[in-house]
Amino acid sequence: MLRGLWILTWVEIKIFLREPLGAFGTIGIPVLVFVVLGRIVGAGPAPRSSAASDYIRAGLPVFASVLIAISAVLSLVTIISIYREGGILKRLRATPLRPQTILTAHVFVKLLLTALTLILMVLAGKRYYPVDVHVPVFGFAIALLISTFSMLSIGFLIASIVPTARFAQPIGAAILYPMLALSGLFVPVESLPLALQTAARVLPLTYTVSLLEGIWKGDAWSAHVGDIAALSVVFVVCTALSAKVFRWE
Repeated sequence: MLRGLWILTWVEIKIFLREPLGAFGTIGIPVLVFVVLGRIVGAGPAPRSSAASDYIRAGLPVFASVLIAISAVLSLVTIISIYREGGILKRLRATPLRPQTILTAHVFVKLLLTALTLILMVLAGKRYYPVDVHVPVFGFAIALLISTFSMLSIGFLIASIVPTARFAQPIGAAILYPMLALSGLFVPVESLPLALQTAARVLPLTYTVSLLEGIWKGDAWSAHVGDIAALSVVFVVCTALSAKVFRWE
């Protein structure tokens, strides 16, 4: 089973890389946003250099990482929908590979691309924004993988019920991008009106942002047990629902 998993994962990676626009959207755009916005902020007058440095060290990496997770989800939704509509999932299911192996291969591809994008983002940060701080890159990578697992489970649920490939990405974007406004990434959740605060507390992206920001700033993992628990619940619930409603054809 493991051999089949790795072979299928490698095949999916090669298929993904054959589409330059898709690869650039998933890998290139988050890194590009990190570099461009960081240079714009860092190009301000000297008195603003401290604020720019704080933004580069804290806000921008989290913003880019959230883009990584969302790109992975939207890409997954689109690919699964295209495979279903083209009959590819049906043919794969007829092979000796187990259904779990087929779906796990897609998850591995997204996780590998997420890790690659994070590495490129860190390298870009070191190249363009040298700062005398010790960033917990390993801990942040673990936090990003936890968040991506949770977000990918949402993507699988969307892919399980979306009708056609034509509507896959728009529906996914309509669900995911509005979360950005309430996640605390741009405006602190505590500053939102009470009704919006309540809505934010039930959105998984809120806990993703909280976890990533905290770990990047050096918080202890114990301070984010609630975030990890919330993301774990989302993963379990969405995975269970996907297993019941997923359509192979």
